[in-house]
This record gives sequence, structure tokens and C-alpha cells, in this order.
Amino acid sequence: MASLDDLVAGYLSPAVTAHRENSSVELVVDGRHWMLRMRELLTSLQPGDAAYICGLQLEPEMDLTGKRDGEPGYEPLGRLLAGLASRGIDVRVLLAGAVVSSSIARPTIGPFHQNVTSAHRLRRWRGPKAGPPPLANRVLLDWSGSGIGSNHQKVTLVRRGTAITAAVGGIDYAANRVDESPHNRLSVHGGRWGWHDAGAIIQGPAAADVWRVLCMRWSGAVNLPRRRYVWPALRGLQVLNPANMPPEIAPPPPQAARPASGEACQILRSVGPWYIDSLLPWERRHYSDVAPEGVHEVYLTLVQAINAARRYVYIEDQYFREYPGGDRRFEMYAHLRAAAARGVKVILVGSGSRDPAESSPLINATVNADLQKKVLDPLPQQLRRNVGLWRVEHLTVHSKIVIVDDRFAAVGSANLFSRSMAGVDTELTAALVSTGDAVRDLRVRLWAEHLRAPLTDDLRKHLEDLDLAIGIFRPEWLPPHAPAGSWRTPGMPDGFAPLESALTLVGPP
Repeated sequence: MASLDDLVAGYLSPAVTAHRENSSVELVVDGRHWMLRMRELLTSLQPGDAAYICGLQLEPEMDLTGKRDGEPGYEPLGRLLAGLASRGIDVRVLLAGAVVSSSIARPTIGPFHQNVTSAHRLRRWRGPKAGPPPLANRVLLDWSGSGIGSNHQKVTLVRRGTAITAAVGGIDYAANRVDESPHNRLSVHGGRWGWHDAGAIIQGPAAADVWRVLCMRWSGAVNLPRRRYVWPALRGLQVLNPANMPPEIAPPPPQAARPASGEACQILRSVGPWYIDSLLPWERRHYSDVAPEGVHEVYLTLVQAINAARRYVYIEDQYFREYPGGDRRFEMYAHLRAAAARGVKVILVGSGSRDPAESSPLINATVNADLQKKVLDPLPQQLRRNVGLWRVEHLTVHSKIVIVDDRFAAVGSANLFSRSMAGVDTELTAALVSTGDAVRDLRVRLWAEHLRAPLTDDLRKHLEDLDLAIGIFRPEWLPPHAPAGSWRTPGMPDGFAPLESALTLVGPP
């Protein structure tokens, strides 16, 4: 078995600090479990503690337990945060705020316009005590970064005394994220729909790395030039951010080690070169504390891990294709193709239903042009079946997960397309290598969920057997002794009857 030193050298980029056996990483699957953990963290705070949230969007009226307005015990997130702030907890919220779309009242454009509404709502939310709204100068709209990108990082940080817990992933604070397997409680356009997502909760010295990222984001947003937006209901031009925001977040206190035997982790950033972007070159500004070409840590570690793969590369992603603003230098397709050429099984799992916030409902109906031309076509015909794209029916797969060889896992906000890798969209991802079972157990949970079979002890045993488990996707990947129908035929020695058929092969056939 490979040592931890071997795994760090093989799967993690040497350009990024690796925290060895001193930082715990808890991998959480699906939004219901995630939101309950966030509520536990937030409600555990005492006066003098801190809670910082950074995201693409936030719905102040959502309840972290999934309750709706009018149900007993319903507590909107805005009320929870205002209550914390009124008790002397340092609460701050940082929302993405692309300046163009946030400046237009109608038509509404994506989450950025919604974030202006959310920021106003939070800034005016009354606490339980008389006095000014406790979040009045604690909610920032951050329009820094590439003009065609977004601040896509999703972070929740809490400090209890001096101990930091950092939560990073793909999950925003929105009501329809509160979902779990078998994803049959939500609907859209009159049909069944669900939301699948993931995140990582980090403690120890690695959590201080996340804290430093948020320090940079907050001070950068506070010091942006004043911008105004059109809001007729508020009578004329309004500033995006008040002038009396706290200027900075204090540096992280030293973090005690959290024993994590046989594990090492990295906190990975994607940041583009521009703090302030503009069509006028002389108005552009670089970040003061970022290299002029940007930061590409997510790309470097994912390339290292995929190039080290010997058995399989498993990726969950929303798109698997390029979008405007990408950069060919940071595309991942060549590395996936090289893995398949070595005989590695490349398993791509995406949405069967598009996020309802996006325009077209169709997604992953066919193998898209990027996968076809950049991965499949250059491969010899006999090697193309080492690659497969599957969709999960009735589900938005919003998770951004890469798992390699049961030894490496990355969970965060970064999509696979080059926008995320280049930093056009700022991103934050946690990567983990383990000599133990942490990565394998994540794979088992995910594959059982997509198989739609109860995770019994017997099923867990078979999923832990990688030779057998990989046959979920293609029967010819099964070992010679396993029947071809192992994962679809009830009553066979290694057979399991799924509760429903959720995985559909998109291609190649």
C-alpha cells in the first residue's frame, strides 16, 4: 500500500501547501445534511465569536431545516443571522455582485440582481432587541474579478473562541438545495426534480487557509470603488455597498492540530488576474496580493491527480463543456483523454435536469462537442469505451467532485470547465488524499445513491470491492468472474435490484 508521502507526491500539486495529518476533513453529501450541519455550527456560537458567509447567492427567507413559512418552528436565515449579530457575534455576509447585472432593475439577470435584493433585506432585518438593524453594515456585494466571470466561492466560516471551522463546497443558501437521496421531494415545471450537491467541513490548520481567503475577499470588496445601481422602488441611484463597513477581518488565530492519521489536505484557489476589470485597459487593476497572472491551484492539483490515476477517475459536474470566458490553456480534456489512453476508466456523471434558474431545460442529452472532439475522437476506437458520460434522471447534479483511485478526492465550488480553472470564476476547493477509507467511503455513498439501492451492509461490502463496483457503469468493466447483470438483475449472487433506474448512459455507446 502506498504511504502518505507517496500519495502527497503523486496526487497533490507541490505548488500548494499540504497539511499532513493535522487537519480533519468531513465530506458531506447533499444539501439537507449540509444545511443541518451549518445550523449546528451557527447556533453553537457565543458573544465574541464570529460567523462569515460567502456565496454566489443567499435567500434570507430560507429555513436551514427545510421548513416553509407558516410551518411550526420556521426560522428564516435572515432572522437567525440578525439574532446572532444582536448577541455580539461578528456576522458578515459577502455576496457575488457582478456590477452590470446588479445595476439593472428590469429584466432581472441571474443571482447577482437577486443578491441586491437579498443584501437590502439582510441590512434591514430587525434583531430581537430594539435598536438599529444589526446587519446594516455587515452585508457586502463583491463585484471584483473578471468582467465576464463571477465570484463563485461558497464558504461558511465560524470561529468559536479561537477554533475555526471552515465549510467549503458547491452549496449556496437557497431553499431548493435542502434535498437528499432519493431526491423525490421537489418538483419543477410539474415534474419530479431533485438537487444533488456536496461540501467539505475542515478543522485544524487547513481551516486557517480558508480564513485567509475570506480576509482577502472582504478587504477587497470593502475597498472597491463606489458603484450605483438603478432601483426605482428606492427612488433613484443607490450605492451597492454602504460606506461604513468594517474595513477588514482579523488574521486567523493559530489553529491546534486535529489528528487525521494517514490523511493530507490542500485548500485550492482559482483567482483571475483582475481585481477590477474594464473594457478600458487603463482602468484595470490587479489584486495587490495575487500574482499578476492569477492563481490556478485547483487546476494544478486536479491535473496532478488525474495524471496519477491508474484505476479510475470519477467526476461529478454540472456541465462537462466549455462556456464563454474560458481559456484553452486550462482545459482538462487532454488529461482525461490521456488517462483513458492508459486504460484508466473515466466516469463522468452529470445532471439529468438543468438547474431551473437556467434557460434551456435540456442538458446531457447527448455527448457534447467538447467531450466528443477533445476526448473521444482523438482516442483509438478500442479505447473510447474507457470513457463514459452518464446523467442522473430528474436531478440537477450541482456537486463538483473529483475522485481518483479511492485515494484522492476534491470537493468544492470549481466546475470542470476552464472558466473555473483559469479563475474567470473565483473558486475554492478542498482536496484530500488518504491511506485509509475516507475517499473510498465517499465513493461508496455516491455510487449507492446513484444506484438508488439502500446501503445495506451487503451492498456496502460489494461497493467497497472496486473491481465489482466499477461494473455499475459498464458491464464489460466487471471482473471475469462477475455476471454481466450483477448490478441490474435481482437474485444473482452479486445482484442488486435498484429501487429505480436513475443512471442513464449518454455515450459513447
